[in-house]
Amino acid sequence: MSSSKQDIKVCIAVAGLGRMGKRHVKTLLSRVPYAQVVAVCSADPTELEWARNEYADWGIVVYDSYETMILHPGLQAVWVSTSTDVHASQTTAAIQKGLNVLCEKPLSTDIEEAQQVVKLANAHPHLKVMAGFSRRFDASYRDAKAKIASNSIGDPFLVRSQTCDLVDDTGFFVRYAAKNGGMFVDCCIHDIDLSLYYLGDVKPKAVWAVGTISHHPELAALDDVDNGVGVVEYWGGKIAYFYCSRTQAHGHDVCTEVVGTKGKVMVNLDPRANNVTSASSSGISHEVQPEYWERFEDAFATEANEFIASIVDNTPVPLKLELGLMSLKIGWALQEALLSGERVRFDEDGNQLDSVRGKL
Repeated sequence: MSSSKQDIKVCIAVAGLGRMGKRHVKTLLSRVPYAQVVAVCSADPTELEWARNEYADWGIVVYDSYETMILHPGLQAVWVSTSTDVHASQTTAAIQKGLNVLCEKPLSTDIEEAQQVVKLANAHPHLKVMAGFSRRFDASYRDAKAKIASNSIGDPFLVRSQTCDLVDDTGFFVRYAAKNGGMFVDCCIHDIDLSLYYLGDVKPKAVWAVGTISHHPELAALDDVDNGVGVVEYWGGKIAYFYCSRTQAHGHDVCTEVVGTKGKVMVNLDPRANNVTSASSSGISHEVQPEYWERFEDAFATEANEFIASIVDNTPVPLKLELGLMSLKIGWALQEALLSGERVRFDEDGNQLDSVRGKL
């Protein structure tokens, strides 16, 4: 940005004051110089009380209603960081108010609703409306992409990717699971997106999935699992394999491997909190990050800065909103395959041929 823009501030509000929302506010305040957080909102009384105390010295207005928050004077952008079931409606409301939007993944728990939001965003091209797929902003994942683009591994044909969270005994995850769309729509969505990122312009041919409940029996009532494996066969002979878990004992274990005709690239196969290794009579060990934030904090900061830069410089957003539509289609198909035990197929344009929803 030029020196003439040094005093520019994009007035942004954050919707949702759960774990993610609070962290996004902190990132915007401390690591995004062209952003000014002017408002936040939550419907939770405890979060509201916390925010009024925490943000009092920052001049941030705390709202108990999203609809009221987006009327804040001078507001230019909203970061939607609420539960998945309201992502689409809140993004829609912001666009209709003429606001720029960064919406966390996935855009909706319903593919048709997500398509309508994308259609609305495309009808307002002057607004910056962006999909929040944070791993595409991670330095290691971007480096892997560059290596693949340089033909260092030949033609990539297989992606193995996993998102495995530290087991949660506080009850937070079970409450969250009721609104997130299921294991493959929520936990797996980043891995699905990475397979599309690395394999190129591919369309799904068929998907199938299995899962189990090893720690959270409450998920049975939600038709969900806490450990799942999904496989996607893409047209053209390319394959993706996903493992997602909410029950890891050792920490946040996220990794991706891309296999090509001349080699492979691997990201974070041996997760580490830092570069310290301990050796004793019991063996050699190292610590692992406890959750996703420690692993991807820098990626979220890069994402925020690039989104704000697109507003300041009036340039295209780094990730278009429709980016997540195919990932959502695949995620829902995997969820259907998990519950039905059947393979779900697609035509060569990526349209689902058979639905098992009526059989569930």
